[in-house]
Amino acid sequence: MSEVYFLYHSIGMYPGKTEDLASAMTEFAGVWGKPDDSQWAYALGKRQNFIDRWRAILNAAPQSITATENVTAAFHALLTSLPESHLKGRKVLVGADCFPSNHFLLNGMAEKYGFTLHTVPLRQGMGYVEDDDFIEAWTPDVGLALLTWVSSLTSHRIDLKRMVAHGRRMGSLIGTDITQAAGLIPYDVLAPEVDFTVSTSLKWMCGTPGAGILYVSPRLTPHLTPELRGWFSQANPFNWDITAFQYAPDIRRFDNGTPGTMAALASLPALDWHATQDQAALLAHNRRLTARIIEAADALNLTLLTPRAPDKRGGSIMLRLPDTHPAAEVVTALRAQSITTDARSQTLRLSPGNLTTMAGTETLIAALTKLLRA
Repeated sequence: MSEVYFLYHSIGMYPGKTEDLASAMTEFAGVWGKPDDSQWAYALGKRQNFIDRWRAILNAAPQSITATENVTAAFHALLTSLPESHLKGRKVLVGADCFPSNHFLLNGMAEKYGFTLHTVPLRQGMGYVEDDDFIEAWTPDVGLALLTWVSSLTSHRIDLKRMVAHGRRMGSLIGTDITQAAGLIPYDVLAPEVDFTVSTSLKWMCGTPGAGILYVSPRLTPHLTPELRGWFSQANPFNWDITAFQYAPDIRRFDNGTPGTMAALASLPALDWHATQDQAALLAHNRRLTARIIEAADALNLTLLTPRAPDKRGGSIMLRLPDTHPAAEVVTALRAQSITTDARSQTLRLSPGNLTTMAGTETLIAALTKLLRA
């Protein structure tokens, strides 16, 4: 029942996704299984098409985006490519509401790379890091700051323009994790200009696992030396002179061995679909449904963890359920009625997308009302 699907913060859906994905896989099997020499031109061409779709989404320059397995891998590649002196003896700044995987990575790298990880805490009674608190912690000794554009736990959206302006005054490298809103809310790597961006294709982009991306500003790229390198890190991958390695002058230096293409190829139909849609209409549809959910939450006296103002949030609504109703049980009860949601601790996460309807939203509200008032 697609009209009651509320999991776009996890896996995005669109009409015909199953058929498109099956068709792409069948086409790949036909090419890859054919005993000729057409395979790599086909597979690498599809990978480039995937990258070009992302380039359009981010308004990024040519040769500034590459495909990665996931956000963590992309962030790790960027961190380990920096000059040693850039992080050593300095701070790396993140918020406590960042994607936990990024924090796990940084916490494990801090001692080896000689930086101090500074995690800006949640304000008392709030589920997200306030912009003011992040800026107060952002001092000139911060070598790099990772900004979580939209939180996966509250859907809080930062004031990106204000944050980046402050970071420029501090002289820090500035990166953004845009996973939770990419493809729904317009994003431009040049407005405001950031140094790097990481994301996946899973959510509002409706792609598959393994289809992550790394954007690096062209003005920064020549100063980076990725630790993991291989034949595809070169301008000419077919240079096999083992004494004459030279990094490609652009984002290709972040490629290494033979590129994986399956996730990009499998996600390309979703990105092609997305490119044909009225982006303003997709966002307006989400805003209508999320406004109705907020209205219903107020009627049920549920604590709203997501900011009310549309310009302060992403596409999700997070509600704290009362302790008398364990969230896992609520999710299970809704699933039994074919209503798809999820929870983190006592937080119910609801993300309506293009397949979700107003009628489906009313079905969710009615079911939730019955469960909570039982």
